[in-house]
Amino acid sequence: MPGSYLPSEYLPILMLLVTGIAFGVLVLWIGKLFRVQRPYFEKLVAYESGNPPTEEPRMRFSVKFYTIAILFIVFDVEAIFLYPWALVFNKLGLFALLEMFIFIILLLIGYVYAWKKGNLEWDN
Repeated sequence: MPGSYLPSEYLPILMLLVTGIAFGVLVLWIGKLFRVQRPYFEKLVAYESGNPPTEEPRMRFSVKFYTIAILFIVFDVEAIFLYPWALVFNKLGLFALLEMFIFIILLLIGYVYAWKKGNLEWDN
């Protein structure tokens, strides 16, 4: 239809999104309306693995925690690229095999670099 800026294929996606958000808000509202509210001190204390809190809630984390988390995400995401490559390997041929070897070698270089810098050690 000329003049239509919203493709008709996106209408079901928009409807699903609106329905999902409305359902989430409705369920939370119904839960708040019907739940029993009896707050007492133990319920209001911050939960720390069943132990009483020992430090301030806004304590500082070591940068090592974030470094390990980022390295995990990077190597995990890079490993995801191996799956689609393996599915179409027969169609791609020798060129794709060489590209994947280069990709894996770059990953190994990054891994060895992080290892040598001590970024994979938790206790340092």
